[in-house]
Amino acid sequence: MTKIELITALAQKGRCTRKEADEALNLVTSVLIDSLIAGEKVHLTGFGTFEIHERKAKETKNPRTGKPMTTPAKKAPAFRASKNLKEAVNK
Repeated sequence: MTKIELITALAQKGRCTRKEADEALNLVTSVLIDSLIAGEKVHLTGFGTFEIHERKAKETKNPRTGKPMTTPAKKAPAFRASKNLKEAVNK
């Protein structure tokens, strides 16, 4: 499903215009991103949890040359599905 298809489905189920659904989706994603940037977990009951995982710096090899190199530390967003979501998908 693309963002446009999601907006269309939201508009149909929510009985609102596509413009209103688009604004609502943009607002939700904006708040979610801002919360993750602030280091907060976002827990949506019955759906899952969005959080940031810290990746440590590590020594790796350049795949082309085989020379050792350092991969810098970074933060990566992660999603953990709730039990309800997993059960619904596996029915």
